[in-house]
Amino acid sequence: MTVATFDRARLEEALLEGLPGLLSEVRDRLAEHWPDYAAFLDAERDAVVEPAALFVHRLLDMSIADLSSPERASLDRADETVRLVFEEIGRRQQQVGNDLTRLLTAFQLGARIAWRHVAATALRLDFAPDNLAALADSVFVFVNQLSFSAANGYVQEQLDDALARERRREELANLLLSDRASAEAIRTAALQAAWRIPETAAVVIYIDGDHELARTMVSRLEPGALPIRRNGVVFGAIIPEPSGPGRRLQLSRELTGLGAVVGNPVPLAELPRSLEIARIAARLRKTGVLTDDPVFADEHLDALIVWRDESLVAALREEMLAPLQGETEAARARLTETLASWLRQFGDRHAIAEELRIHPQTVRYRMARLRALFGDRLDDPESRARLFLALEWPAP
Repeated sequence: MTVATFDRARLEEALLEGLPGLLSEVRDRLAEHWPDYAAFLDAERDAVVEPAALFVHRLLDMSIADLSSPERASLDRADETVRLVFEEIGRRQQQVGNDLTRLLTAFQLGARIAWRHVAATALRLDFAPDNLAALADSVFVFVNQLSFSAANGYVQEQLDDALARERRREELANLLLSDRASAEAIRTAALQAAWRIPETAAVVIYIDGDHELARTMVSRLEPGALPIRRNGVVFGAIIPEPSGPGRRLQLSRELTGLGAVVGNPVPLAELPRSLEIARIAARLRKTGVLTDDPVFADEHLDALIVWRDESLVAALREEMLAPLQGETEAARARLTETLASWLRQFGDRHAIAEELRIHPQTVRYRMARLRALFGDRLDDPESRARLFLALEWPAP
């Protein structure tokens, strides 16, 4: 039989008539190894018939093309409808959690069964060997194309799912930091983002402008961390349960060397406050007031309170240490450190001498000078408190 006498209509009719038996055999064989795929065929039997009929139609198209012009066949492998159908199959398998390798293996099983049916039908209709060879080629080439389409749909669904999940996580982070989120809105958004709601959380931010390092910082954190973006750029994350057992050590290891600042742990409803405190700590880290790496803001709340407004700190220092202005620079330094130690050590001369590594008599001499300069203010509790505040947080 030549190409010109290829009785396509007769073969197509016979193959379509045999489709129910083919699908039943495929279903039974799948049930032996992949019962979930067999169940899929049972549940979607009507939906599967259409792509199966398309398979037969395109298979014969390809067989004729292969017999007449192999070069042209490569340009006309599978039409858009078939491709979309099998991409959708791949997407649905990813959605229900089936493994891609299992799916492709099942395709190969189906191809072998399909070829047996095609070959048996063609032989029954007395098709010539050259037609059978073309059919065999077409079956396996077409199945490979369908496998590619299904795999492409599977992977695309993974990517779409990952992008959607990241978008939902970003929306959740924005909601948590918005200062307008109700508990119900948070629960709904957390469910959509597959995020377990913690008792407490904290904001960690990156203090420099290198966004690549910011992404590195977030990538080091646990999967439960929610990236924070502004204008599409990552600059921090929300971390759950920052005060849990071993968490501080873990965070310290993850964030060391990245210029990170961790806000104080708070209930979810107060996360905007954690972000605000982290930003204050980040500013103090930049100016050198805080030097830890990473900075945990809750370890420096006193410094944050004092340095929230640097101009006020400077004004307080200027006012409280005004009696020292008439001294030389070297004398001012000696008297300032002695006064600070005197306040810390509650006036214990020997403790002051030990801290400053000087003789107690030197302490006596310096304190006499300080009393001469400050007078009764050294005995006034309010003045001592203000002096302590001015001296314990010196300028960086």
